[in-house]
Amino acid sequence: METITVILLMLLAVVVSDSIVRALPLPVPLPLVQIGLGALIASVTTIRVELDPDIFFLLFLPPLLFLDGWRIPKEGLFRDKGIILEMALGLVVFTVVGLGYLINWMIPSIPLPVAFALAAIVSPTDPIAVSGIAARVPIPSRMMHILEGESLLNDASGLVCMRFAVAAMLTGAFSISDAFFTFLWLAIGGIAIGVGVTLGVTRGKAFLARHLGEESGSQILISLLIPFGAYLLAEHVHASGILAAVAAGITMSYAEITGQALAVTRVRRTAVWDTVQFAANGAIFVLLGEQLPGIFSGAVENIAAGRSSPWWLVVYIVVITLALGALRFAWVWASWSITLSRTAGTREQILVRPSWRLVATMSVAGVRGAITLAGILTLPLFLYDGSLFPARDLVIFLAAGVIILSLVVASIALPRLLNNIEVPVEASHRKEEDYARIAAAEAAIMAVERAQHDLAAGRPDADLYADVAAQIMELYRKRIDGRMRLGEEREQTAQTDEVEKVLFTTALKAERQEIYRLVRARRLETAVATKMVRDIDLLEARYG
Repeated sequence: METITVILLMLLAVVVSDSIVRALPLPVPLPLVQIGLGALIASVTTIRVELDPDIFFLLFLPPLLFLDGWRIPKEGLFRDKGIILEMALGLVVFTVVGLGYLINWMIPSIPLPVAFALAAIVSPTDPIAVSGIAARVPIPSRMMHILEGESLLNDASGLVCMRFAVAAMLTGAFSISDAFFTFLWLAIGGIAIGVGVTLGVTRGKAFLARHLGEESGSQILISLLIPFGAYLLAEHVHASGILAAVAAGITMSYAEITGQALAVTRVRRTAVWDTVQFAANGAIFVLLGEQLPGIFSGAVENIAAGRSSPWWLVVYIVVITLALGALRFAWVWASWSITLSRTAGTREQILVRPSWRLVATMSVAGVRGAITLAGILTLPLFLYDGSLFPARDLVIFLAAGVIILSLVVASIALPRLLNNIEVPVEASHRKEEDYARIAAAEAAIMAVERAQHDLAAGRPDADLYADVAAQIMELYRKRIDGRMRLGEEREQTAQTDEVEKVLFTTALKAERQEIYRLVRARRLETAVATKMVRDIDLLEARYG
């Protein structure tokens, strides 16, 4: 009963946090509010959560990494692959080495392998937090794509580096050659398993759907189980479950291109995964807030054992956050300058010359979030000899402090840096969209013509089919004409579409309200009303 109560309280806190952020006049990061609510729960209740690191890792990371891989724009990922790989792999290693030695020098009570583990887990970035902070000053889309691609890959590289550091602490030994070959197996095995699991499951369910029909609920449940299956299978063969979850998500996006799922399945599945993402991300930060008092007490004890003041904890967090920003600034400046020099004289377009303001924006945007928190909480409780893992509470508190401080700094600095930032005009993709919509409309017209002939063949009411088909095809021909216009005619068509959108959504809302009124007056059955409202919602979603 107590466990269920804790889960319900945390989910309630996630819901309340969203309402609080919407009500605040300033763009306060959602994770900060969730951390505060978690701390409030810990202060007013006697409920305490005992975390099992392995279970925590399994519950939260696979679905979040899978969803990131599934939804990230692939075109942006491959277009800027050089910059993304440099930041997601090179920057992580650069951060682990530089920050690891700094932490060990600054806090001698933290062994070097544990310092490397802390440096590794604070290296991944969180674009979700960034987009929330910059909601009122939108981030240029290409910059956001780079941040998303970096985050997707540095989640895996940072967590794998942390695993090596923890293994070195547990065993007391570290071999570069062994680590290299282990990393190869972790990477290749994890990616192969992630791809294989997704392809196998999607093809299997497509085969069953063709022969037995499709049920939306089971299809959605299968999509929820894929990341856990890929993760557990990879971990069973000692490959990287993290990379397996990421690879499974990327593969899922390509498997979806076949378009085999029913439209209603896709609509419902999107809603379910949005809820999972919102709940999982929020629950992690609420859980951090709930754990924070206990973590702080353990960190104070660790500092007191070294005869230092608890105020040094604040100093350590500030220094680590500043060091992270400086290392990121230096790496972005150097790597982007090298990339520019390599592509000089070619036709490849780079985001923009690395001005100090752009580099500062990318540095500040590197906030830490859910992956850092989920990873640091998985540190083992004991060494192999049964003794306590050294400085565990201190390291967790420092990571939590870095998350909070990076969010605060970004919420203050990022909107100012993004204000009137100079970036090249990005392609609107209007031509590609026009071409695709024209091609789709032409395919629809041909399909309607064929279906009309097949349905009306030999029927006495063939004229009825021809009239209905002509009405439908006329709608598609108007769409084609609108997309083929240029100049002022095109702008007028766009304006007409916008007016149509406003009027149509107004009409749909009026329909829905009238249906609800009839239900309240008991002049319409609830089951019929539910079906009618669902149809209206799907039509309105087209204009959303």
